[in-house]
Amino acid sequence: MGEIKNKVFGLLGKNIEYSFSRGYFTEKFNKLGLKKNKYVNFDLQKIEDFPAVIEEGGKTLAGINVTIPYKEDVMRYLDKLDTTAKEIGAVNTIKFTKRGNLKGYNSDVVGFEKSIFPLIKKQHKRALILGTGGASKAVAYAFKKNGIKCKFVSRKPEGKKQISYQDITEKVMEKYQVIVNCSPVGTSPNIDKCPDIPYQFLTENHLLYDLIYNPEVTTFLAKGKEKGATIKNGYEMLQLQAEESWRIWNKG
Repeated sequence: MGEIKNKVFGLLGKNIEYSFSRGYFTEKFNKLGLKKNKYVNFDLQKIEDFPAVIEEGGKTLAGINVTIPYKEDVMRYLDKLDTTAKEIGAVNTIKFTKRGNLKGYNSDVVGFEKSIFPLIKKQHKRALILGTGGASKAVAYAFKKNGIKCKFVSRKPEGKKQISYQDITEKVMEKYQVIVNCSPVGTSPNIDKCPDIPYQFLTENHLLYDLIYNPEVTTFLAKGKEKGATIKNGYEMLQLQAEESWRIWNKG
């Protein structure tokens, strides 16, 4: 099957003046010679406006990526969910099927897995996930699948799987040697901010991964680097999940 032509794709989110996806796919369409494909931002202040976007797009809409804060909220508007998206409980890719149904997928998990696992070493048996939004669920799913135990860190922890930032002691830092920031803390323009963890207990055995890619090295990552930890930002994950979205939209 050839690649989708003459269609509109887009990114659903809130306050997304700048979007990696739009730049990435616009360039991709140019390279592939798909001049009539368009990628637009659907910047909605509330998720309740989503059905209007679908109606307005009509038959030209072929696929949508979903970003903060709608990865969970959008699910109630979909007709079907892929098994992985269902298990994760978050969607970041929507495909318009031939029957006109909306089907939800999660390509974050593929992007995260492929970008972090080359850095995982034998001491990396447990992970702390900072934040509890849609992206954190895909991260937890990837860890679980690969036998890494994890805990969520939240400002308002709920249940046994979540702890508060105040609960992160030296002992916790020793035990959990992978730390993934899934919160928006430290994103440009607020680049001096960072998640409230005890950075003094980091070592060269730690791996710090930040889903943020702007700035390239967040304060969170810089503090890790100072302690000799391995660091990585979310840029490659974004590229990989975008490619996975494109694969999903073009398959059968």
